[in-house]
Amino acid sequence: MTLRVAIIGGNLQGVEAAYLAKKAGWEVLLIDKNPQASASLLCDRFVPLTITPKTDPRQVLERVDLIMPAIENDPVLAVLQKWSVDTGIPMAFDREAYAVSSSKKKSNAMFRDLGLSTPDPWPQCSFPLVVKPDSESGSQGVQIIHDRKELALKFPTEEALDRMVAQAYVKGPLYSIEVMGSPGDYTPFQVTELHMDSTHDCKRVLAPAELDPARIHEFEQMATAIAEHIQLRRVMDVEVVLHDGQLKVLEIDARLPSQTPTAVFHSTGINVVELLGELCLTGKMTVNPTAQARTTLYEHIKVVDRHIEVMGEHIMSGASPLKLVEGLFGADEVITNYQPGLATWVATLMLKGKNMEEVLGKRQQTYENIRHGPGRIVSGTDVHEE
Repeated sequence: MTLRVAIIGGNLQGVEAAYLAKKAGWEVLLIDKNPQASASLLCDRFVPLTITPKTDPRQVLERVDLIMPAIENDPVLAVLQKWSVDTGIPMAFDREAYAVSSSKKKSNAMFRDLGLSTPDPWPQCSFPLVVKPDSESGSQGVQIIHDRKELALKFPTEEALDRMVAQAYVKGPLYSIEVMGSPGDYTPFQVTELHMDSTHDCKRVLAPAELDPARIHEFEQMATAIAEHIQLRRVMDVEVVLHDGQLKVLEIDARLPSQTPTAVFHSTGINVVELLGELCLTGKMTVNPTAQARTTLYEHIKVVDRHIEVMGEHIMSGASPLKLVEGLFGADEVITNYQPGLATWVATLMLKGKNMEEVLGKRQQTYENIRHGPGRIVSGTDVHEE
């Protein structure tokens, strides 16, 4: 019998969840208050709905086997938690772990308790600083402060700065890892490398990361130690920077991430969403990676009059409904709002090969096809040449 999942939230996390749920062969019900939600075309059924405490879950969740939140809205998450209890439908979310990870101040205190290296906090560090909101995820509200004058200008009172997290801005390659399981039994997945745009938003994911085996093992142990400490019962990701030969923990998110799970899927064949469903429904999971990881590049682009700019995933947020297209412009897969004749559009490119040289060659050809050549859209049996 096909598993039926209700994904709540149709923006970036919802796109990730719907994409991987369909790859798992699941039936996908997507719910979002926005009738033009980005993921609304990536599911089997879309219901535009604002979820409130008065919403009847039995009408919404008919024949649903699993609830998968793809949002970071605390009131809605509380409603979904109650729905799960009232209906007996498992929810792919760990609210207790999320409460820790959604506060950078709580997370940083935990990292110190575990003896993990982190960027030095202000004022025990020198400029430049990175200043982030305590509770926002991703790149939202992140600022780089270069000197005391700029700090005083942007945060004129101690109270204003105290509401933020300020620490040394350390440079180096960025890496991410997902870890999943329950206390005493955790599985870390493939390490990926993250590339950021000028706003500190992730624009590209490479898998597998070019990190030596000893560092990968160290990173896996760090992620597992954090999971054990917070008694994780679902999934989380950990982000680090390699600075002066040392892995420094930047942040954790105890919810389904966006971007990296798809890169891991194309590289290893491991479907994080499928395993999350298995864990929720059976209490365990079976991991069967491919024999050898394939080199994978996952990248966001914005195209204006055939001019290509690689940008952070914020360009996909709130985009008109996206569709999955295989082979578009020569990429393996593309998630996009592209239509023939459209001058401005966005896309997530997924490219894979036996090594980075092959993947970069495929990307270059994809770029050339966008700039000069015909694009091919395949939808069912219809093929349209531009």
